[in-house]
Amino acid sequence: MEISEKLLCLFSAEVTAEDDRYVVEVPRREIETGSIEPGDTYRVAVISGDAEPAEEQPTSEGPPSEPQPPVENGEIRYVEIEDIGKQGDGIARVERGYVIIVPGANVGDRVKVEVTEVKSNFAVGEIIEEDI
Repeated sequence: MEISEKLLCLFSAEVTAEDDRYVVEVPRREIETGSIEPGDTYRVAVISGDAEPAEEQPTSEGPPSEPQPPVENGEIRYVEIEDIGKQGDGIARVERGYVIIVPGANVGDRVKVEVTEVKSNFAVGEIIEEDI
């Protein structure tokens, strides 16, 4: 199956009946991570839960229902700084709204970074090259 680069988030959900309609609930974490916004319209793809077996994930990585970070330690990324955090660090967003914190960067900077720390909801990147 081919997955579009426009994919903002991926999660499993149950379809529930509610009066004269059916509802698929979006997990709170997808809103909180900035992947999607309440009130906006999105295309939804529905894939059968038993059509393809899910890949087993190691238990040390967390529960299988949690999406894995889209970056790895040591990975090189080209990012654009979109915002400044509360402590003055640059903030870039990549797949699914995942945040990379870039100390020493300013809004609008396009930089090449090496990911030095990866957490479930953010990563830290060190600037390797500025103004790319």
